[in-house]
Amino acid sequence: MNHKNYMYVWGLGALFALSSCSSELDIPEAPVYNRERSLTVTLNQEFQTIDGFGASDAWRCQMVGRYWPEEKKNAIADWLFSHEFDENGNPKGIGLSMWRFYIGSGSMEQGAESGIADEWRRAECFQSADGTYDWEKQAGQRWFLRAARDRGVGRFLAFSLSAPVHMSLNGKGFSTPEQRMNIQEGKMPAYADFLVDCIENLQKKEGVTFNYLSPVNEPQWDWSSGSQEGTPVTNEEMHQFVTLLSERLSQRGLSTTIALGEAGSINYLYQDVNAENRDNQIEAFWNPSSSLSIASLPNVEKVMTGHSYWSVWPLEDMISHRRNLSTKIGTYSGLKYWQTEYCPMESPGTSEVPNGDGNVRDLGMQTALYVARIIHHDLTYANASSWQWWTALTRANYKDGLIYLDDGNSEGGQSAGYCKEDGYARDSKLMWAFGNYSFFVRPGMKRVAVTTDSSDPLNEAKDVMISAYKDEAAGKLVIVAVNIGKVNREYHLNTDCKLKNQTLVPYVTSENSNLAKGTEMPVDELSIPARSVVTFVGEIE
Repeated sequence: MNHKNYMYVWGLGALFALSSCSSELDIPEAPVYNRERSLTVTLNQEFQTIDGFGASDAWRCQMVGRYWPEEKKNAIADWLFSHEFDENGNPKGIGLSMWRFYIGSGSMEQGAESGIADEWRRAECFQSADGTYDWEKQAGQRWFLRAARDRGVGRFLAFSLSAPVHMSLNGKGFSTPEQRMNIQEGKMPAYADFLVDCIENLQKKEGVTFNYLSPVNEPQWDWSSGSQEGTPVTNEEMHQFVTLLSERLSQRGLSTTIALGEAGSINYLYQDVNAENRDNQIEAFWNPSSSLSIASLPNVEKVMTGHSYWSVWPLEDMISHRRNLSTKIGTYSGLKYWQTEYCPMESPGTSEVPNGDGNVRDLGMQTALYVARIIHHDLTYANASSWQWWTALTRANYKDGLIYLDDGNSEGGQSAGYCKEDGYARDSKLMWAFGNYSFFVRPGMKRVAVTTDSSDPLNEAKDVMISAYKDEAAGKLVIVAVNIGKVNREYHLNTDCKLKNQTLVPYVTSENSNLAKGTEMPVDELSIPARSVVTFVGEIE
């Protein structure tokens, strides 16, 4: 109930009381919307270690990186990767610490024969059907790979959606409506060789180290629509493929580790969903007694990866899914969880996002807050060690990008040639709100305990959500607050450490601010504006 309506109801109640009774009038206290709250951060109570925040180059970077003017490409790269401050102390970009590089399957060379109508959703392949390689392919994506390297991005992940088209069953980068991997009999070893060849040669050519390889993507879906490259994969096929990749990475002395999963929705990681043998993957791959266990293989990251699609609305389900996932992950000592892909696709209604669903781009705070709430819950309820956005750039009129491309006359399009060689790049509040995490919460930092006056997670999800992180080496405390409500909130901070000058520096993303540095705040007077994301940074003495 808003304040205005409350006062109207209260007024009627008071009038009734006065007219019906001449005895002592019991007037209720008016609600106080900005009463100071208590916030306790306990640095000695640690949770997960952060592995990084990232996004992918999928599809769109191939056009921008290859064709757009250098000045515009560099401005985009600064937004995504820069970890520098401007002369006023404001971050120049969002400082992504992880970049996902897509190893394509060859639908671009097929053109219209690929069956994928949108050229921006096709991809080149480094390998030809005769087995020879052309390392000049994927030039646009390689430009962004170097841009990330040059701006200090420290972790890189290579990922694959499909085997090269000359190895697939149907000669396409997407599958027929079957429940098996779209690859010819006996070609899986060649597919493994292809991915390892790509990693080895790209590292030499581009001067990067691929820390991780993600070999499958959303294996639960059949991918027969032809909207993009992709294939279903059963748990048995995933085990077979990872075994081959593990062997080859180890034989070549590469440090790259395999990050397995990329489940289309996180419930496929922790429970039996159907009878297609593409679910309950934590148990299948990490239970030592499972015939599909990968726990003892070399070059395998001890992590399960999944996507937050279809698990964030309603709020009760968002919380329960992540609690269930965390419980299952916690069954196996040392096993981590990464959230590796998300953009709004569900339909929570117009009170949550403009247009009520993923359609129609939104550069403002409403979608930014919607996503910030998901990031918070993935970090604090699912204990995600990494959080990665889907595609960094988009030209579509859809909520699937951090940066939006258009021609200056419309709000996105997907027609042939639209923004292919030039256009306008628009930053979004979503990008800057993501930066409240990615710029300040760096790899190696640990999430630490936070307690507030609230004990109801549903109320917090509609009000203020707070998480905290410590950097022991640098002596820093980072607190990220998401105020999804319409009222400013103030907090008194208590910690089990001493902060320099007992102050914190706020960096605010709101309708009027893009990760902007604010004035130092005393720990007993922390202010979190309505409809904002604020990162507080302090020095530990």
